[in-house]
Amino acid sequence: MNRTDFLKTLAGSALTVSALAEQSLAGVSHAGTSNTILAETAPFKQAPLPYDFGALEPSIDKLTMEIHYGKHHAAYVKNLNDAVKGTEWEKKSLQDIIKSISKAPAAVRNNGGGHWNHTFFWEVMGPKKSAAPTGAVADAINGQFGSFDKFKEEFGKAGATRFGSGWAWLVAKGGKLAVGSTPNQDNPLMDVSDFKGTPILALDVWEHAYYLHYQNKRPDYIKAFWDVVNWEKVAENLKKA
Repeated sequence: MNRTDFLKTLAGSALTVSALAEQSLAGVSHAGTSNTILAETAPFKQAPLPYDFGALEPSIDKLTMEIHYGKHHAAYVKNLNDAVKGTEWEKKSLQDIIKSISKAPAAVRNNGGGHWNHTFFWEVMGPKKSAAPTGAVADAINGQFGSFDKFKEEFGKAGATRFGSGWAWLVAKGGKLAVGSTPNQDNPLMDVSDFKGTPILALDVWEHAYYLHYQNKRPDYIKAFWDVVNWEKVAENLKKA
């Protein structure tokens, strides 16, 4: 069985989860956002998506979203709860866990990062969004990178050149913006990260985020991402940074 067939088979088991989740989308609130999740302690919970699974098409297809949210993200939450149960980490907030992740077991690092990263990722995307930022975000990007196109080039390079699995980030640090990447499920909030800052925008470049639709063409996936960025959320993130 090749990789595409395997992922399609995996999707079958995700359909029940995704169908149940879609039923709850109409009443989604801001509870369970990346900010509130940082303050939560175990048992950690997966928040509903703020849009339906097909809302980001054609940039990100419905089947990929069903698998990504219903299987991958859900597994990070379950595995994180299993990893902290009965340990000193069970009473700590996710924020405290992430900030001192160097002291945590690998399972806590991988799944804690996976939970927060994905929650943040869902928030910075949305259907029918503007292809470019305006206002304070546009000013900050133009001031730091020279132009929006130059920023996209640098952000895209960070995602395309991340070897193996990981994330591309736009962060605020020291009153400036910076672009970089982290491996696996690490993020710029972690004390172990070589690239630190307050996340403003993120892109998941693990294969499971794009392989069904784009196969090995990660740059095509990165290009399509700009059509679904929720710049209003990015502006909110920048304001709070």
